Amino acid sequence: MIVPVWRPGLAAGALAVDYQRILALLAGRSSPGGETVSCQELAAGLGLEPTSANIEGRVRSPAKRLTDRGWLAEPVPGRFTLAVGPAADS
Repeated sequence: MIVPVWRPGLAAGALAVDYQRILALLAGRSSPGGETVSCQELAAGLGLEPTSANIEGRVRSPAKRLTDRGWLAEPVPGRFTLAVGPAADS
């Protein structure tokens, strides 16, 4: 799945549904620079079984991709929050 680099005016709707679900979950649970959420917490919030395959393949990898593209921030390894720009646009 292609994840566009975040830029002002680009809405989460430009992302695939799985990525939108991660953003929506983080929008409800954290704030930029505030509380962070672990991959295990994200998996549970998405209703996924806490297996290694789900956490790595369906949570950690997409979250890292969103971080690389500016949608999320990872202030502590393995813990994610919304990046400042996307949070301001939401």
